[in-house]
Amino acid sequence: MLPLPLAGVTLAADPSGAVHWPDQGLIAVADLHLEKGSAFAARGRMLPPYDTRATLDRLAALIDRLRPARVLCLGDSFHDRRAAERMAPADVERLRALTARADWLWITGNHDPEPPAGFGGRIEAEVAIGPLTFRHEAVPGAVGELSGHLHPAAAVSLPPGRRVRDRCFATDGAKLILPAFGSYAGGLNVLDPAVSGLLKRRFEVLLAARGKLYRFPRERLSPDAG
Repeated sequence: MLPLPLAGVTLAADPSGAVHWPDQGLIAVADLHLEKGSAFAARGRMLPPYDTRATLDRLAALIDRLRPARVLCLGDSFHDRRAAERMAPADVERLRALTARADWLWITGNHDPEPPAGFGGRIEAEVAIGPLTFRHEAVPGAVGELSGHLHPAAAVSLPPGRRVRDRCFATDGAKLILPAFGSYAGGLNVLDPAVSGLLKRRFEVLLAARGKLYRFPRERLSPDAG
């Protein structure tokens, strides 16, 4: 983990893509996109149907390791309104078992404005805890905000002639945008105005690559080709 200061609070960024707030016994993850693979398959784009299981495996491992009292899922936990109907029975039971282990909060997202019932936990549009606010979509000018939605990714050029691109946390000290936690969730380059326009000019990223986090200032980042 790497320390991640935000609005006077010291959080910890985990290579999995989660944020840990030790003083509150809390972890936050964003954009699980459960059943994205089956949604694509229904439209004729055949992907291996194991993304939900892989995402739940990673989430369970995170909970086993950190043992949080509270878990916040920052929206788009389910890929669409019918995702729960397509989940394998074993995955349904796995998710119910996970939500029973902590005070679980589902934040609503644009993909799941009404998260399915029957999985446990509570549903809110956003939640404020101390000086921090947890929501799905970032609000311009907000301070002490944690959000998801944009699936930030960063690219860095390294010698000799190498380039690394992967998911990342993006922060300017007042606002934090979490990477997508879901196995099939892609990433938008943080230099895209949709991401960078929400942050102060001198922001930084914590790039998750090969199970570790690497801190880079904006000046070290590369745009995507084209």
